[in-house]
Amino acid sequence: MNLATAPHPPLSDRRFVLATDLDGTFLGGTEAERQRLYDWIEANRASVGLIFVTGRDPEFIMEMCAENGLPWPEYVVGDVGTSIAEVHPGEAIRPIPALEEDISRRWDDSGARVRAALDGHPGLTLQPTEFRYRVSFDMDPETYDPSAEAKVEAMGLDWLISADCYFDVLPKGVSKGPSLRRLVAHLAIPEGRVLAAGDTLNDLSMLECGLNAVAVGNSEPALVERVRDLDHLHIARAHGAAGIMEAIAAFDLHTLPKGA
Repeated sequence: MNLATAPHPPLSDRRFVLATDLDGTFLGGTEAERQRLYDWIEANRASVGLIFVTGRDPEFIMEMCAENGLPWPEYVVGDVGTSIAEVHPGEAIRPIPALEEDISRRWDDSGARVRAALDGHPGLTLQPTEFRYRVSFDMDPETYDPSAEAKVEAMGLDWLISADCYFDVLPKGVSKGPSLRRLVAHLAIPEGRVLAAGDTLNDLSMLECGLNAVAVGNSEPALVERVRDLDHLHIARAHGAAGIMEAIAAFDLHTLPKGA
């Protein structure tokens, strides 16, 4: 049964909802481990919901699902939390205006002034894609000048460094965690049924936000150091997709196939 054609109950009525980062997490692990997770999701769509929480933009997500056979999510928290959208498989990813209004207000059309303030800043190279509510740079850790952080804060905005090679400028108080919590509340999903999964520092706010959480086995050490004492978080031994299934079992969130 395919998500694009089959009716399913709303996420609020499903037994379990996976809210997962993509690179290194949902896309991490061996091919066999990924396929085991993806097949299990597709076989249990009536009781399993899927939300992608990612730094990727909606166009990339559409391509990944359409061309690479990923399970389609029902919703996406994208662009490092600055977009919140509903997925129409094979058609479009449509922003949810009621949830993006606050993000837009906090951003206040700041793209041009951010780009001007950080133009030529040591260690930062502007990424060519323009996003609606964030500005993103590639970062060279060898030449990066940390004064960029003060520049961003002086503008009333937030900055985020992840994987030691990306620098994002975001609306104040907006990131993966707060946006995921707003989506969960908007959809009336019982919080105890949700598992947030990630592997890098740009997943930190999502893993810290109070939902059941997992740092998969291949997580960057800086992330593990920040979350190791959280009582709602499982630090997985298995990598990527297998780490997600390990956490589902650890929290007893859903029945899994034997051997998973």
